[in-house]
Amino acid sequence: MNQLITELATIASDALLKEEENDHFLQFIQRKDSRQLDTLVHHLNNEVSNAIDCTQCGNCCKTLMINITPDEVTTLANHLQRNVADVKAQYIEESLAGNYIINTIPCHFLANNRCTIYAHRFAECSAFPHLHKDGFKERLAATLMYYGSCPIIYNVIEAVKKETGFMLET
Repeated sequence: MNQLITELATIASDALLKEEENDHFLQFIQRKDSRQLDTLVHHLNNEVSNAIDCTQCGNCCKTLMINITPDEVTTLANHLQRNVADVKAQYIEESLAGNYIINTIPCHFLANNRCTIYAHRFAECSAFPHLHKDGFKERLAATLMYYGSCPIIYNVIEAVKKETGFMLET
């Protein structure tokens, strides 16, 4: 694997420069076999994730809106040794449809690029950036939304481009 790029400013700048390229990549990848692609992405994700220390970044916790389930609100309240109503009032916003999200960005529970509730973190947090899951091809458009803000996504996408022989036609 090539040298990984982890500098957020470089990744963000590169993402702007590669918007058109990534649009073409999205179309290109739709012609690939889903199972083979998932196998490749899982392998690359393992390599990249093992080489990148998320606590040096924490950008996902600084920039993403986190969806939370009602059970996770209860788990958080239990962990904090507070009642659910107090936890909701301080940390959670509820939509008219009854969905829950953290009520501030960056996340309340981020300190020094570390999650202060790590053992009890939300499922959406522990699964991010979702590259370990099957269905990469179907999720690629959504994944590309974070290409310029997550070093893992950025480096995996760039490696997938290389491994699949993607080349932007000029």
